[in-house]
Amino acid sequence: MKRAKSKLFTGQIQFDTYIERGSPKMGPWVSHIWRSDPRHLGFLLARYKFCAKMLEGKKEVLEVGCGDAFGTPIVLQTVTSVHGIDYELFLIQDARDRFKKEGIKRCTFEAVDLTKKSINKKFDAAFSLDVIEHIPPKLEKSFMDNLCKCLRPQAVYIMGSPNLASKKHASKFSAASHINLKSADTLKELLLKYFHNAFIFSMNDEVVHTGFYPMAHYLLGMGVGLKKP
Repeated sequence: MKRAKSKLFTGQIQFDTYIERGSPKMGPWVSHIWRSDPRHLGFLLARYKFCAKMLEGKKEVLEVGCGDAFGTPIVLQTVTSVHGIDYELFLIQDARDRFKKEGIKRCTFEAVDLTKKSINKKFDAAFSLDVIEHIPPKLEKSFMDNLCKCLRPQAVYIMGSPNLASKKHASKFSAASHINLKSADTLKELLLKYFHNAFIFSMNDEVVHTGFYPMAHYLLGMGVGLKKP
C-alpha cells in the first residue's frame, strides 16, 4: 500500500511512518488493559507523566516493577536514562524485544526481585507505580532496604499505589492481589523511615491534586534525600 506524497497533506508523516514501521506492539499487561478497560490507559499514562515531570533533569533513573514498560518512554522524554527491573523474566524479555524493534534507546532492562536482593548500581532517582500494594507486608522492609541500596544520597523516589480508602470500590481481581494497600498517613510513614522528606499527592483518574486524601482513588508519595541506613 502506497500513498502519493504531498506537502499539502498534513497527515503524510503519520502515513509514511506507519507504512515504513507498522503499528507499535503492546506488551502483555497493557494489551489486557486495552481489551478489558481501555480508559484505564489514560490513568496509567498520567501516572507516568507525573513521574516524568517530577524527575525532569535526572540522569540515571530506576523503574521498579516496570512490567511491560508501556509508559517508560514518557519518562525518557525528561531524563537521561531509565533502567527497568521486574521479577517476571518474560516481561523483561518482551520489553527488550519491543524497545529494540522500536529503536528506543537509553533504556535497559533486568530481571530482579527486590524483595530478595538489590542490584550493584546507584541511581539518581527511582519510581515504582502499582508495586507496593502487591508486596507482602512481611517482605516490605526487604523491598525498601534493597531499593535504597540502589540510590545515591540525594535521590528522589516516587511510589504510586491505590488508596486504602478506595478498597471497597475495587474489583474482585484487584482486591485479591492488593495485599498491602496504604493510606496517605501510612504511605508517608513508610517513606519517612528511609527519606528525610516525604510529600503525598492525591490522584483521581488523570488528575493529580492536593485534595482530601480519603477521597483520592490513587496516592503518589515522593521521598527526597536518603537517610543513612
